Amino acid sequence: MELTDLTIKKAHQGLVNGEFSALELCKAYLDRLKEKEKEISSYLTVVEDFALSQAKKIDDMILEGRDLPVLAGIPCAIKDAILVEGIRCTAASKILENYIAPYDATCVKKLKGEGAVILGKTNMDEFAMGSSTENSAFKITKNPHDLTRVPGGSSGGSASGISANECVFALGSDTGGSIRLPACFCGTVGLKPTYGAVSRYGLIAFASSLDQIGPMAKTVEDCKIVFDVISGKDEMDSTSVEPKLKVQSEKLKVNELRIGVPKEYFIEGMEKEVERVIKKVIKKYEELGAKIEEISLPHTEYALACYYIIALSEASANLARYDGIKYGYSVSDKPASLMDVYLQSREEGFGPEVRRRIILGTYALSAGYYEAYYLRAQKVRALLRKDFDEAFKKVDVILTPVSPTTAFKIGEKINDPLKMYLSDIFTVSVNLAGLPALAIPCGKTAPHHFAKEVRKQKRFNKEKIFSSGNKNLLQSGGGLPIGFQIIGRPFEENVILSLGEIFEKYGRAH
Repeated sequence: MELTDLTIKKAHQGLVNGEFSALELCKAYLDRLKEKEKEISSYLTVVEDFALSQAKKIDDMILEGRDLPVLAGIPCAIKDAILVEGIRCTAASKILENYIAPYDATCVKKLKGEGAVILGKTNMDEFAMGSSTENSAFKITKNPHDLTRVPGGSSGGSASGISANECVFALGSDTGGSIRLPACFCGTVGLKPTYGAVSRYGLIAFASSLDQIGPMAKTVEDCKIVFDVISGKDEMDSTSVEPKLKVQSEKLKVNELRIGVPKEYFIEGMEKEVERVIKKVIKKYEELGAKIEEISLPHTEYALACYYIIALSEASANLARYDGIKYGYSVSDKPASLMDVYLQSREEGFGPEVRRRIILGTYALSAGYYEAYYLRAQKVRALLRKDFDEAFKKVDVILTPVSPTTAFKIGEKINDPLKMYLSDIFTVSVNLAGLPALAIPCGKTAPHHFAKEVRKQKRFNKEKIFSSGNKNLLQSGGGLPIGFQIIGRPFEENVILSLGEIFEKYGRAH
């Protein structure tokens, strides 16, 4: 097995057993980056010297015979909205193009404390606003499974980096599905923790009541390892809490679990291949002894509108700090007035999607519209939470698709914001309710489905379809990743992670 194929646990065992050094492991990933980055563009910043120096320290620890934490020497990547001291942090925006982080985010500090080796910062939608990683000011990240398709967003760089074996694990942030959607599109695992389970200190804010940092990895076990390290109360974040686990994972028995399947999540317009694979997952859990119950989350139809009003309103307040005065991009020409500094810096520094969201959010909060939009959205949010509370009286976890479609083509939705926003239809409710959710790959579209797509597009652009990435895809039998999500009660990450591990152990749907 190649070093870049290893999971956290296997890489840790290899280091402990002396099968390879931390430097060798780090160099293997850096070489992989040099090989794949030109076609995938997962990273915005690679810190080779810093990574090698971190790996050298781990090798010194091993030589000294010291105990090795499970993440020590493990190469990872950090979404470029999360601060790493001394490294550029842009949030994929021109307005922060040259911003150097003055301190570590709490989650990064914890990873460094465990000896994780940071390879660099990953690409994303600007200020985490998007579902495709096409809104970055610097580059478009591609899906390793098909280079003509998006990796999802906004944590698309983190997901594609894992999928292309450019890192062992990564950190992302999830405001309305930004960990789970790219995990689904790229065939990786992603955990959106309970709101407050992981400190947000050092995360560049999008929507403060929705944002949550979480791990992305190759396996559920790896996600659990990283989550255990980065979770917990932080005095620098007043919204963080110390989780009190209600159910011990080692006592979890599938045949005693009730899994709810909401009827509102199997909608018209869902791709037939997605529905086919998700139903196989449900059947698999039923075969393992779980009781499957159809449930209703009646206010789901209002979730997307509710989410975008609240998220955009909070974004308009959070992004007001980027004014061309305190830090970040400022106009080079001499402006006529202070107002011109504000206007020109923001016009040139922010991309079109960010400007669109700021304008809409400011409108929703403005006098005369606050009660009609923002206040009403908060009332709907309360109803959505109540839906989940009622559902969890009947079931232990909820199982749904992550997305109604597989990864879509680059450019397919970028000029139609409403169509793009619909990508988040199955994920936003979790953030509004503050619940934990785990995205797990569960299969791929059938080879004949992919071959049909290729034949259809071959007529229009033969060279693009038969790029090196797609040749590999065809040779492997084709197929795009499909994922499902398990939603749990607040602070019951251990339950959904254990249930995910059970699925991985007993076979994926095909």
